[in-house]
Amino acid sequence: DDVSADADFFDLGGGSLSAAQAVGLIRARHPGFTVAEIYEHPTLAGLAAYLDELEGPTGPRNRPTERVPRKTQIAQVLATVGLRTIAGLRWLTLVATASTLAHRSGMPIANVASWWWLALGWLVLITPPGRMLLAAGGIRVILRGVGPGNYPRGGRTHLRIWLAERWAAECGAVRISGAPLLPWYARLLGARIGTGVDLHTAPPVTGLLRIGDGASVEPEVDLMTHWLDGDRLFVGSIRLGPRCRIGARTTIAPDTYVHAEAEIAAGSGVVGEVGRGEYWAGSPSRKIAPARGPWESRPAPIRPSWRVAYAATAVLLDILPFLAGLVGFGVLWPHVRAADSGSAAARAALVWLAPATLAAAATLVAAVWILVRLLGIGLAEGHHPIHSRPAWQAWTTFRILDEARWWLYPLYASSLTPAWFRSLGASIGADAEVSTAVLIPKLTAVGEGAFLADDTLIGGYELGGGWLRVAPVKIGKRAFVGNSGMAAPGRKVPKASLVAVLSAAPRRGRAKAGTSWVGSPPERLRRQGDEVDAARTHRPALRLRILRGAVEVCRLLAVLAHTALLVLVTVALLALAGRGWWLAAVLAGVVFMVAGLVAAAVAVLAKWLLVGRVRPGEHPLWSSFVWRNELADAFVESLAAPWFAEPATGTTVLVHWLRAMGARIGHGAWIDTYWLPEPDLIDLREGATVNAGCVVQTHLFHDRLLRMDTVTLDRGATLGPNSVVLPAAVIGRHATIGPASLVMRGEVVPDRTRWIGNPIGPWLEPTVRQDRAFDPHDTNRDDPDEE
Repeated sequence: DDVSADADFFDLGGGSLSAAQAVGLIRARHPGFTVAEIYEHPTLAGLAAYLDELEGPTGPRNRPTERVPRKTQIAQVLATVGLRTIAGLRWLTLVATASTLAHRSGMPIANVASWWWLALGWLVLITPPGRMLLAAGGIRVILRGVGPGNYPRGGRTHLRIWLAERWAAECGAVRISGAPLLPWYARLLGARIGTGVDLHTAPPVTGLLRIGDGASVEPEVDLMTHWLDGDRLFVGSIRLGPRCRIGARTTIAPDTYVHAEAEIAAGSGVVGEVGRGEYWAGSPSRKIAPARGPWESRPAPIRPSWRVAYAATAVLLDILPFLAGLVGFGVLWPHVRAADSGSAAARAALVWLAPATLAAAATLVAAVWILVRLLGIGLAEGHHPIHSRPAWQAWTTFRILDEARWWLYPLYASSLTPAWFRSLGASIGADAEVSTAVLIPKLTAVGEGAFLADDTLIGGYELGGGWLRVAPVKIGKRAFVGNSGMAAPGRKVPKASLVAVLSAAPRRGRAKAGTSWVGSPPERLRRQGDEVDAARTHRPALRLRILRGAVEVCRLLAVLAHTALLVLVTVALLALAGRGWWLAAVLAGVVFMVAGLVAAAVAVLAKWLLVGRVRPGEHPLWSSFVWRNELADAFVESLAAPWFAEPATGTTVLVHWLRAMGARIGHGAWIDTYWLPEPDLIDLREGATVNAGCVVQTHLFHDRLLRMDTVTLDRGATLGPNSVVLPAAVIGRHATIGPASLVMRGEVVPDRTRWIGNPIGPWLEPTVRQDRAFDPHDTNRDDPDEE
């Protein structure tokens, strides 16, 4: 049939995938054309007229990208052995303490260590201040003389920055929940931090950070002073002016200056300069309005006693898994104590491993449940001084549940997750699905049949001027929030609505029921839901519920494997200690490396046994493939990630493991993340770069259908930090996707072009003005134009 020139692309059945495919064809003649533009011009006549007005190709073109040098890859592997020694020494300190106490408790075969060495180990390797001092001291030595500039990927400077980040991770500095200690840690790294700063995210290892008095930086902000663009490493400084506010999960690029009293919305990507007193949002962020200003005209009260309370809470949260582990050890102790040799003790530990693991896990679940329920008493919406009980309750709840996603991973993304959150105080409707969401239960309501995908941020808290704000969040019936999607405090997602991957929920009153939203700030996305079999998506039979539960119980096998590895590492260290604690200390890193390789091999074996080779297609939520795929992922997250993948980040060892999992990765690629779900569907070609915080997303789960397709990064392509690329997308040869960007499903990025945004558009890079030295205490002058 003939199609009218006034016919609407989406009324004819077009969706997000077909729109992206049409954009790919248009880019053959207009490389800068974006997916957003086809939504703005949906008719054939309107689109043709718009294309006639477009100019030819514009913007900078990337040069070809070289591979990561082989000598760099070898140096990283050798350095990793030394880095793992730090984790090995930390565990050895715990083992030596337990062994010494066991000997004094009537176990003659246990080795005894010097109390002086044990005290030193606890002070430096276990306590949060000691770990921060160790991390900062090492980093300052490693990065001495490193400053802003443009360096080769894999060169000496890049290797030193990689080494510094790995050193910080192995010391445990970047995983500490102690917000009161983070400004102190940032100063140790060389950053200039003003007074009254609320810093709730890890500072950059480079120390190239300046924060003015009274500024607020919310959780999971990436203060990104460096990133890889092709085969070049860009290093720059970040300056945040007095009293500015940076929203959660924002990415701040190098050479960014946020002036005084400016505000950045959550989930933004900031590149360049933000004016004084302005409110910016989006990726790349742009001016939306004047900043909202303080919630209170009066200054927030400062009470030193609350600083102590926050610091003590941070220490408690840090050792909570260890305390639960003591319960498991209590189960083992009677059987190990009676052993007359080290081998007999090891056999007894392995025999009683399952009961000990279940006891420790149950204790940790109970501890989290009790703490969250107690913290919810009296917690109400509103803005509260940070140094107050309600603010402390909100912060502690958020931190506990953020960590619990990894402590209790088998409990998440399962049929038990909604019941878990209900028990914590959240209102969760029937047949809702919740994955690894983080939220404050007391202030969260999720409607019947809603779906919260991986890493969704529902509510949380906001910071500003010494105040902390919380507000209820409601997710409507059958609403869907995609991976890494966000709903800010006070937001509501209407029923049957969709918030796309890496996107923000619209403000109350802007969205209507059944609408779909993509990007940051969110824009309306026209889509039509697919016809699905309700018996396999929303209303499964009892038989399917039982089968799914049976498969999910098997996730405990991953936890048992993790615990078994801990026992075997402990046995190995004690065997070495029998010849001298010095030998165990020297070889602790080697022992941990071997354990990591075992964990990686078990995850590979689980993947191939459970799902085999994954191919493009779709599967309903209530199907065997989805459950088995989640079970295989449990072995990655609970076993391979802590033992192998995280320590091997950025190395060729990680690349080889990902290949063993099924990914196709070319020589000389740089992979700074292990988040490659369904690796069989991923093709990262020679010299490609995947920066930190990225997700190469091969599946989507809206309409409760797991849709899978391939993702390709062609030779020399770059995926910028904290970016996501969706299924069926192709990033062309030597093309660049900038930080905090979203490559839409089915989108094709032309060769050697540069893109940024959520969703992506052509990257017109800003010019950053230079001014005199930044003074974090200068409240009178924050704009270079005022000099």
